[in-house]
Amino acid sequence: MSTELLKIAGGTVYDPANNIDGQVRDIWVDGGAIVAAPSDPAIRPARQIDAAGLVVMPGGVDIHCHIAGPKVNIARRMLPEQRRLSPPLRRRGPRDASFGEQGGELHSGTLGDTPSTFATGYKYIGLGYTTAFDAAIAPLTARHAHLELADTPCIDKGCYLLMADHHYLLEAIRDGDAGRATALVGWLLNAAKGYAPKLVNPGGVESWKRGAAGLHTDLDRPTPGFGVTARQIIVAVAEAAAQLNLPHPLHLHANNLGVPGNWETTLETMRALEGRRAHLAHIQFHSYGGEPNDPHSLCSRVGPLVDYFNSHDNLSVDVGQVLFGPTVSMTGDSAVGQYLSRLYGKSWYSHDTECEAGCGVTPIEYKDKSLVNAWQWAIGLEWFLLARDPWRIAMSTDHPNGGSFLAYPKIIRLLMDRGYRHETLAMIHPTVGARSALAQLDREYSLQEICIITRAAPARMLGLTTKGHLGPGGDADITIYSPHADREQMFSLPRHVIKAGEHIFKGGELRRETFGKTLSVAAPFDSGREPHLEQWFNDHYSIRYRNYPVDESYFRSRQEFSYGERKA
Repeated sequence: MSTELLKIAGGTVYDPANNIDGQVRDIWVDGGAIVAAPSDPAIRPARQIDAAGLVVMPGGVDIHCHIAGPKVNIARRMLPEQRRLSPPLRRRGPRDASFGEQGGELHSGTLGDTPSTFATGYKYIGLGYTTAFDAAIAPLTARHAHLELADTPCIDKGCYLLMADHHYLLEAIRDGDAGRATALVGWLLNAAKGYAPKLVNPGGVESWKRGAAGLHTDLDRPTPGFGVTARQIIVAVAEAAAQLNLPHPLHLHANNLGVPGNWETTLETMRALEGRRAHLAHIQFHSYGGEPNDPHSLCSRVGPLVDYFNSHDNLSVDVGQVLFGPTVSMTGDSAVGQYLSRLYGKSWYSHDTECEAGCGVTPIEYKDKSLVNAWQWAIGLEWFLLARDPWRIAMSTDHPNGGSFLAYPKIIRLLMDRGYRHETLAMIHPTVGARSALAQLDREYSLQEICIITRAAPARMLGLTTKGHLGPGGDADITIYSPHADREQMFSLPRHVIKAGEHIFKGGELRRETFGKTLSVAAPFDSGREPHLEQWFNDHYSIRYRNYPVDESYFRSRQEFSYGERKA
């Protein structure tokens, strides 16, 4: 052991991955890792935090958010009033001792629905979150995204790569060449330094680009120009992720997001996977009953979906909880962007990323007296309360689509305090209050279950074996809270946050700015496929194949995870 031992003494520890549920324990840290307590009683820590009476948990892990890349910058440009009205925030330096009021360089326009890079890092660490993954980066724009992630302090981060509409993938599926499809998935992850493959409205975005209806997509309707179906795309990429032995499986934004009646598409998507592992993103937006052409017919159909989910452990989900108030929608689903702009009467932005992706951005607002928005709020909570296994459901707001990640403490209170939940239910649109299953659900989450859905489960879903727990060998990412009967208050401001063994947040003050790692995978790649892939890229892209990969100059620090064996 080194001479820099840190001891967190006498805290009430919640560590579900190690079956520790509210036990008084010491946590020892050596460098950036958690270690076993010294066997020699003569060994004393160099530093000690007295955690008596405090709650100790692993650092939070956000499995699905949007914090970097072109789409986020588009949203910042579309909402200049938020930049003007946002209070200035000071960028921290290594010796600055306060959190936003003294010292450091003053920056304006840093907060709002899409905070600046450094404000994002400060706000995450100020909630006790130490890891976050951007859920939708077009591989061609990965350079931009990685530069922004590198400028996001305090947290570890990574990104999922959009692949559903990549023309090379669609051609490989059309030609029945599964090996070619798998090779592309592996090559893109390596080239763009991504962590997992992401599908958004498979087949639907490409259909929308070609003038067909991008919403109301049937899983078996051929995509114009390629003749492949959403079902084929989903199965091909889920199978590719399995063949590549990726730590996180296919991350899927299913078809017909936000459309009344889409629960049937979602259920059929679950069935189409036929036991293959997949993570269904922002499941709340895909759990609607009603008639497709009548937004006001929207209602909850969580029941049959959660029944299937509860009995099929190949699936995991994050919720995409809606919170009331203004925000901005940003998505790789261009068709949804257009749909929402018409629904809300707002301006919108659409972008086509060459041969591989689309993007739609538009401001929106969720209102508690709106029938549609009230149902969306209730449907997310129904998922949390009806899903039996907390290890397969993760907290998210699909930041900023359902609301800001800063709303996580409010969601925690809604889950832990049924009285508060019922009071809120009584204040929203009365139809939802009368018909939602929430009125009959008395379940209250425990602190252990909150620790699971915000930390241990997302880490496990991501295959991050050193995160989400406090056992020896784990990353020393640790959050310490002051207990409070008002759980929203408790989780809004930690007493201490330790990141990679450094005590960087204390009593509401950011003690210093540090920079975490970018997390990516080293996927196996069949090099025999490279000549065909290179020729195709050079024929179709505005950038040459050899210039496409992101090099190490775009990272401050990067941790690459190797899975499976590379093929010769």
